[in-house]
Amino acid sequence: MNVDPSTPASGRLLPDTNDWPHAPGAVVLRLETTASRLGAHDGAWWPRSRDLAAELPALITAVTEAVGPIQRVGLDAAAWDEVPGRMIVDDRVVHIHWFPVGDDTVILTRGDHDHFLLLVVPPDTDPAAAQAAMAAAVLAGASDSARQIFVKTGITSAA
Repeated sequence: MNVDPSTPASGRLLPDTNDWPHAPGAVVLRLETTASRLGAHDGAWWPRSRDLAAELPALITAVTEAVGPIQRVGLDAAAWDEVPGRMIVDDRVVHIHWFPVGDDTVILTRGDHDHFLLLVVPPDTDPAAAQAAMAAAVLAGASDSARQIFVKTGITSAA
């Protein structure tokens, strides 16, 4: 999915959950693309599985198209299947760091200090709840934590 940085307040998110991409390699992503980047999250990602090798390349490619090259990914290794220390995505090395950030969060780093915090919607989430959580994550100035967003949208577990 291409993210259009000119779209006000957020990247592209298909409005009808029945139209969300199902093709292999497609990514369901929503980004806050305004210059202010105020709020607890910079975006939201809804992976199809916990298979990081299958899911992460499409995410990195989509985010790179919107904001530039991603150098590092921070995530909770316990939330994913087989987490490597690095991956090659689009001919670039992306380093993967393991932090106890929780299974509801991924941190993408562009450059040395430019971090993007993404809410991770659990793969088995109902499409309507996933869409609501992703929309809540990119509201300008929103301060809700991942847990608060999940409670408000009826997502009972990030596991």
